[in-house]
Amino acid sequence: MKLLLDQNISHRLIKPLTDVYANSTQVGLLGMGEATDKEIWEYAQQHDYAIVTLDADFHEYCLLWSGPPLIVWLKCGNQPKNMMLDKLLTNQEVIERANQNPDIWCVEIY
Repeated sequence: MKLLLDQNISHRLIKPLTDVYANSTQVGLLGMGEATDKEIWEYAQQHDYAIVTLDADFHEYCLLWSGPPLIVWLKCGNQPKNMMLDKLLTNQEVIERANQNPDIWCVEIY
């Protein structure tokens, strides 16, 4: 399983995530720093990524467009990157289970 971190999540999380979420990346590293949410959604869908975001927008999109991609919504606010990393690592099983279930389009992590 691979994650696509939204613009507002540090690219510095990629390296420590790769042991658990191989081939993950961040939109800025793909040259998509100015991409619209719709473009990010389509990229994730075409390349089999789950989108990790702090924004409610992607949750709303999954209600409108259904999935995939899976949305991992970090509802912890703007926290230090180590706290976000910890949330993604400690919730790995939940995220992977959701990713395998075609009826789940969004996982909210607090």
